[in-house]
Amino acid sequence: MNNATTIRTGATIAATLYTVVLLVLGLYPSDFRYLFAYIPAVVGYGVIVFDKWAWRWPVIHRLTGRPWVTGTWRVILRPSLDSHIPEGGNRGPITTYMTIEQNFWSLHATLRTKESTSRSSNATLEAPENSGTAEIGFLYDNTPRVEHQHRSARHEGACLIAVTGLNPKAATGHYYTSRFTAGDMDFALLNRSTGYGTFTEAENADPEHTAQ
Repeated sequence: MNNATTIRTGATIAATLYTVVLLVLGLYPSDFRYLFAYIPAVVGYGVIVFDKWAWRWPVIHRLTGRPWVTGTWRVILRPSLDSHIPEGGNRGPITTYMTIEQNFWSLHATLRTKESTSRSSNATLEAPENSGTAEIGFLYDNTPRVEHQHRSARHEGACLIAVTGLNPKAATGHYYTSRFTAGDMDFALLNRSTGYGTFTEAENADPEHTAQ
């Protein structure tokens, strides 16, 4: 369980138990005398609301300064010339789709290509105050489809993405893998959906692909 999940779960349990105790004791919020007793419960539920939604409400979003990157992004990978790509491998450019699920305290990314799926195992978001630019880092595990594993084994990698503004629609980045491959990444926001389960689903929602 990651830290963000721990915070949300702990806040929910604590606020709920506290509210139940107050009600069992007959301290109902409808009685003004006991209204302030519910402040800790409100704060607990407030943590949940902030983490999932409130941090990106217009005024609060400016105060947090954290870019909103939730959604599905079209990502063009351009392997470097000295990447150790096995014979028969794709030397790019490679069209992929990355789905990012984001709360205030957590990030998770899934990158899908025609041949494999990568899922983040760790993520960081650094947004220096007043800089306007943030850096997102992912460590990930890549699992190729079985039909490609004879030349493309499971591996680990990392990527670093630079985004500008609170609601970025484009970004750039770099990736590195344990297979001694590396390259550049160019991002374009497709939409805010995180519901695509396969490469084909995301590709079919891509206006550039359907226009071809």
